[in-house]
Amino acid sequence: MTLCIVTYSADGHTRAMADSIATGGKGQVLDVTKLSDAEWQSLDQASAIVMGAPTYMGGLPSPFVQFIETAASRWDTGQWRDKLAGGFTTAMHPAGDKLNALISLFVFASQMGMVWIGNSETRAPVVPENEGINTDGSWVGVTASVPKSGDKILTDGDLETARRYGLRMREAITRWEK
Repeated sequence: MTLCIVTYSADGHTRAMADSIATGGKGQVLDVTKLSDAEWQSLDQASAIVMGAPTYMGGLPSPFVQFIETAASRWDTGQWRDKLAGGFTTAMHPAGDKLNALISLFVFASQMGMVWIGNSETRAPVVPENEGINTDGSWVGVTASVPKSGDKILTDGDLETARRYGLRMREAITRWEK
């Protein structure tokens, strides 16, 4: 039962989300810009792969697109078929066209035959104790907006949302592999 979180992060925001997902899901974070052969093997053997990158101009940045193009070589062999998958992204603005980036990850995972796990966290006021959780209201995957001021790279609520998503992935792996 292994979880790999594969990510690209230019300024540390997306990496902070990846680390929080890894904490919640007891997963391994892999940087797409320096994947070793052993790390590709980890991805091939993983029970679940969660993918994340910042949203640039409404899409995925080129280093992550390069990862997708390389990983697509596993399509015809079905190596990633029936693995669990998920996604996350960050952007400067609350909307920031993050949904488009998540849809790109979802379509890639679907084409690979993977099974997508979305975000299930409901924020306050619907769940009063969830103040700061899923503030973007994203269900396809986890999203975060870069804080406009202060010394935090992401809000505590966004990092907690990511950690809870990692827990959800760990629980899904446990159910899926029974």
